Amino acid sequence: MNKKQTRREFGATVVAAAAASILPAPFVSAAEKKYDAGASDTEIKIGQTVPHSGPGSIYGVLGRIGEAYFQSLNEKGGINGRKVTFLTMDDGYSPPKCVEATRRLVEQDEVLALYGSLGTAPQTAVHKYLNSRGVPQLLLNTGASKWNDPKNNKWTMAGLPLYPTEARILAKHVVATRPNGKIGILYQNDDFGRDFLGPFKKVLADAGGTAQVIMEQTYDLTEPTVDSQLINLSKSGADVFYNITTGKATSQSIRKVAELGWKPLQLLSAGSTGLSILKAAGVENAKDIVAIRYSKEAGPGRWEKDKDVMAFEALRAKYLPTVDPDNTIAYAGYGQAVSMGEILRRCGDDLTRANVLKQATTLAGFHSPFFLDDINFSYTPDDYSPMKTLHISIFDGKEWQISEKAVSE
Repeated sequence: MNKKQTRREFGATVVAAAAASILPAPFVSAAEKKYDAGASDTEIKIGQTVPHSGPGSIYGVLGRIGEAYFQSLNEKGGINGRKVTFLTMDDGYSPPKCVEATRRLVEQDEVLALYGSLGTAPQTAVHKYLNSRGVPQLLLNTGASKWNDPKNNKWTMAGLPLYPTEARILAKHVVATRPNGKIGILYQNDDFGRDFLGPFKKVLADAGGTAQVIMEQTYDLTEPTVDSQLINLSKSGADVFYNITTGKATSQSIRKVAELGWKPLQLLSAGSTGLSILKAAGVENAKDIVAIRYSKEAGPGRWEKDKDVMAFEALRAKYLPTVDPDNTIAYAGYGQAVSMGEILRRCGDDLTRANVLKQATTLAGFHSPFFLDDINFSYTPDDYSPMKTLHISIFDGKEWQISEKAVSE
């Protein structure tokens, strides 16, 4: 990347003839070529908004790894003979900034589609706009239930397990292991947090047992710490702690629980289980935390010889050597870039937004290199759930010990 270019200006030209282990041989359409804005005989232009700055900046690596992946593919060949220009824009995890960045991508840069954008609140601010314009908003880094609405908002699709699915599985785990549990909850004060909260509490109520929520605390992304909330929860008598946080707040809360000497059963949202977040908290403080898992880990450990992890590591070492080898957020971004490349490859010479959506909604059975071996996408035109089976896992202080059998909600 030219040092004089900003990330907003960087357009990595890409060719999606990836290694055979990642993408199958290119599909060549015999039909007449069809194009919408952002596509031509020589180019496919796609975009994304993520927080390269601000409170969610830890997730900016999603964009940087996307740039690297697409650059590497450009050096190998093409997506059906076309280069891809990838534009990753900084929205600072701010809805107003996300609106500005998204409108620029659509109206000025004229991208064919967006993929891998992050955050429930920022993406909520633009999803009606994108649906009104018929612009695909794919593989979102948010699992909000609202994204599974093909009837009313067919252009928007999540890329993470839907939060209600995850919450219901964790609640069933509590009912099974702590039937008399007293539960304290810390949740992000927005749609992200509430999407976990409601389904979790409903499972407890439907179970008819004595496990119950005795205290709820919230936090806003702008708050410098969550210390006061953790102090309140630790004094509540709760012996189960459901931690519905992201990024910096996750690391702070895990560390604070340890500092307080509080020893509840801790439940963590899947999007916050990456080793980079746990390291910031102190991995020793994260021992015995329970979470849902559907993905592998990058870096040394169980999967370091896995072909998909090795492919990611080769890419990281060559293009982003300053990113830690075990940065699972970067690895997640790699998996999404590969998946987006597959969607575009399947489009052949019909590079219309309608066909991009069609290929995305029929991706069921495709295996992202980020996923555990028995997890595949489950999208269908009538159900946008990204995946329907997940694994319960426990962090042992070094890595996640994952249950052998996947479970459903």
